[in-house]
Amino acid sequence: MKVDVFKLERMQSTWENVVRFNLAESGVHPISIEEYVDRKTLRSILRLGLGYSQSNGTPGLRKAIAAYYPGIDHDQILVTVGSTEANFLLMWRMIEPGDEVVFEMPNYMQMEGLLRGFGAKVKTFRLREDRGWAPDLEELGRAVTKRTKLIVLTNPSNPTGAVLDESEMGEILRIARKAGAWILADEVYQGAERVGGRTPSFWGRYNKVICVNGLSKAFGLAGLRIGWIAAPLAFIKTVWPYHDYTVICPSVLSDKLAEIALSPPVRERILQRTRSILRGHYPILEAWLKDHGEAFSVIPPKAGAIAFVRYSFDLNSTRLAERIIRKQSVFLIPGDLFEMDRHLRIGFGAKPATLRAALARVDKVLKTLRRA
Repeated sequence: MKVDVFKLERMQSTWENVVRFNLAESGVHPISIEEYVDRKTLRSILRLGLGYSQSNGTPGLRKAIAAYYPGIDHDQILVTVGSTEANFLLMWRMIEPGDEVVFEMPNYMQMEGLLRGFGAKVKTFRLREDRGWAPDLEELGRAVTKRTKLIVLTNPSNPTGAVLDESEMGEILRIARKAGAWILADEVYQGAERVGGRTPSFWGRYNKVICVNGLSKAFGLAGLRIGWIAAPLAFIKTVWPYHDYTVICPSVLSDKLAEIALSPPVRERILQRTRSILRGHYPILEAWLKDHGEAFSVIPPKAGAIAFVRYSFDLNSTRLAERIIRKQSVFLIPGDLFEMDRHLRIGFGAKPATLRAALARVDKVLKTLRRA
């Protein structure tokens, strides 16, 4: 198997810890351990033996995750090292050369790269900017055939921040059922809603649904590297052996800290922190975009700490992002990494002072573009 360079992660790995201001992050400012773990529990954690943890996640952690999904047993959960490992295991387990897969665009491109690497025939359906980033369900219906093995989507969306409504979810499920296709729903931004309530899961609506989630985005706990797969029990049993060939198990510290974060009172406190950040910070970005008039247009994101912004400058998005990095040490994600040029994905989950300072620096580059 050979894979193409995962351009988004390669660019992030290159710059995110080098620049002075990182607005490429798609989650909120990280939460510290002492912000959510009480002192008594911290003392007990200090006594943990640093051996191997349970491969599929400890029962306590899997039970805390299972509480997210009505009617699920904790044995239907496989804990992974981030949702990225979850995606990798699923593509490795499911895809054989020639399999037909329908992939939502724009989207987090890890799965698309893996699909092609494992030899899938990839077809796409799009979220339409002119429809407020709603999915083109007619295009999906045309793309899905009796040969379609899998439909891959992200809800809430990365990079647009859009959220499917009940009628859209229902139509996607109808199309999948008619073809007998699996649905893989990456729901990692669930709980990070800027407007509205918690995003409904695809879980429990169809017997061929697989859900991926994790603690990196809505929880601000990317450093724990905890993700998971929720799926029918028979399917989970076939994925777990693939996990044995990758990382074997999550770290014992991450497993314990994740279980605490997902306990009901702590979970709600962390998610309320996230929603408060999103609702408080987006107006800063929104005002900045409006100050630039017709240079920018954006459909306000419903979830996630990211806005997918269209710009009017006659310049490729990667070249624009690289110019902003070189000139002002601010990192934004170019839209062409999602195969949508003339867009920038701008993260607004940083601290307000950091966000304002970074946007002020971007202003200096934009002034040179206007003069040019």
